[in-house]
Amino acid sequence: MYVTLRGTPDVPPSSPRADEPRARSTRLPGTVLALGVVSFFTDVSSESVVAVLPLYLTAVLGLSPVAYGFLDGVYQGTSAIVRVLGGWWADRTGHAKRVALVGYGVSALSRFALLPATGFAAITGVVALDRLGKGLRTGPRDALIADASAPHQLGRNFGVHRAMDTAGALVGPLAAFALVAAIPVGLGGYRSVFVLSAATAVIGLVVLVVAVPRGRRASATSADPAALRDQPVEPFPRMRWSDLTQPGLRRLLLGAGLLGLLTVGDGFLYLVVAGTGAVGAAYFPLLMVGTSLAYLALAVPMGRLADRVGRTPVFVGGYVLLLGSYVVCGLQREGVLWIGLVLLLLGTYYAATDGVLAAMASSRVPAVSRSSGIAAAQTVVALSRFGSSVGFGLLWNATGRGAATLIMAVGLALALPFAARLLRPAPTPAEPAR
Repeated sequence: MYVTLRGTPDVPPSSPRADEPRARSTRLPGTVLALGVVSFFTDVSSESVVAVLPLYLTAVLGLSPVAYGFLDGVYQGTSAIVRVLGGWWADRTGHAKRVALVGYGVSALSRFALLPATGFAAITGVVALDRLGKGLRTGPRDALIADASAPHQLGRNFGVHRAMDTAGALVGPLAAFALVAAIPVGLGGYRSVFVLSAATAVIGLVVLVVAVPRGRRASATSADPAALRDQPVEPFPRMRWSDLTQPGLRRLLLGAGLLGLLTVGDGFLYLVVAGTGAVGAAYFPLLMVGTSLAYLALAVPMGRLADRVGRTPVFVGGYVLLLGSYVVCGLQREGVLWIGLVLLLLGTYYAATDGVLAAMASSRVPAVSRSSGIAAAQTVVALSRFGSSVGFGLLWNATGRGAATLIMAVGLALALPFAARLLRPAPTPAEPAR
């Protein structure tokens, strides 16, 4: 299902192909495509719920901005608890697919648990369970993508995966909008969204089991014993925690964490936009659709641009666009054009940062520690966004939505130059012999 490209680190130096000219194939690895399909259905499942959750919690259940900020913080930060565990588990065993399968399974289970949940505590528990599953699966899944990719195509392949992922994030809110509009009485529309979420989560899980191959190192452990007779006892190198102390990764963690502390959750920004009165309750899910459209259109171009000009400039540029969305939201402008501008800026921000962060992390650690390196970067971002969500909820409660958004804009503007310096790549040391 994946293609081994000539001249990549996967070709042993003793192989005759290692001396051949590097072939820059443009073929998309099958692993990337299969994982993209899995992510498509999983995002239909998750984003259909996320599209209605802010309004459901604040307008139907009557939660305050502080309470929603806490729940959004749980959504952003809970996965951080197990991200490094998931990455370490995949690296230690060499079975990234198995670990990813556990994570996707836990998230699917949470969709069914959401059906009977009505109170704040129950919904918070369901959200936490879903995010725990996400934390387990993300690092191993991205490591499978990196293992199947040539180094010069990391940005492109992560961009393709994120585009397919975002296609699901586009379909999910559209389906939620259709269901809420068709069944507007009581909680029926919201419950129908939860049923859709459970069904599509199961489909994604089935595709993962059937269509995604095992990782390369996992395949090596199950090879014919006769073929490994002359090999060392250990079939593949083991990750070491010291791999996560590489200078380039440390700087990446500091820079991404600083920016994460000043990242306002999407749900909050949508509530700020809706607070102008320009978006009715039935149309609220369409705000996420606009963001997803921009993300879907630009994920692959941004990944290619990062491969061409450097990942750090593209990543930092994404946060400049996020700053622009804060300013437009904070000014509380009404009208379709202003709303469209916010969604365009937000979607472009995601296209320039989401897959690029994984590509940056995977290239700053030895190959055998990719799951852990990617998970470490995502953990730092998730934890910092947890703090940002809780802090923004308190700030909103104290100053109002417009002022709170502008204050975050000022903070992000001040932090960007420092983060840009931290994110500059350090020289990559050669991998030590194991």
